[in-house]
Amino acid sequence: MIGLGSFAWLSAAVFLGAFVSGLAGFAFSAVAGAILLHMFEPLEAVPLMMACSVGVQAANLWALRKDILWKQSLVLILGGLLGVPVALWLLHNADSRVFQQVFGLTVAVYAGYMLFKPSLNYLRLMNRSRNALIGFGGGLVGGLTAMPGALPTIWCDLHGLPKSEQRGVVQPFIAAMQIFALVMMMLRHDLSSRMLVDLALSIPALAAGSALGILAFRRVNEAMFRRVILGLLLVSGLLLVV
Repeated sequence: MIGLGSFAWLSAAVFLGAFVSGLAGFAFSAVAGAILLHMFEPLEAVPLMMACSVGVQAANLWALRKDILWKQSLVLILGGLLGVPVALWLLHNADSRVFQQVFGLTVAVYAGYMLFKPSLNYLRLMNRSRNALIGFGGGLVGGLTAMPGALPTIWCDLHGLPKSEQRGVVQPFIAAMQIFALVMMMLRHDLSSRMLVDLALSIPALAAGSALGILAFRRVNEAMFRRVILGLLLVSGLLLVV
């Protein structure tokens, strides 16, 4: 049975990840993983983060259902479906410490790019074949880190998509990748009973964090919070690397 201290850390990780994801639409695993990957092995932490992320994304999709761009997101999803099986194979052959370092470096590079990027000329209209390739990369990264939205989010930002459109494209992709990866893990019998117990214990923190994050997104200046969130992502990623 999980101890009180472990339960507190688990709840804190899930709450913070859910709040950030509810506010920004992504990055649950980047925030929660900074704690959970120090508590569990990757094969236990990643499925737990995926399952929690599905819950947050379901809440986000419902709250922002009028902004969802299903047609554009479908191309990303089709590419991502090819990347997830490759990632799951790699996950079974990844050293725990190396996995944490790669995960942390991915988070740090992503956050640093979003925080300090120079002014860029936006790319032309999105190309379907390139979108499918980005989807493949997102599925590959997501299967290894439970963070499939990083690469598509940067891709949308490079094209100058407004935040509402970015979330409308990326959030269905994130939900689809997490669900597909979890189904594959279930078929491979990779979901342990301990993970299911941890997921059940996480539900109160997950619900509270998601609700407060969505409330903050609706009522608080998002630009101010966005920089704070990315700063926290950068720090958490660097801590995992070192």
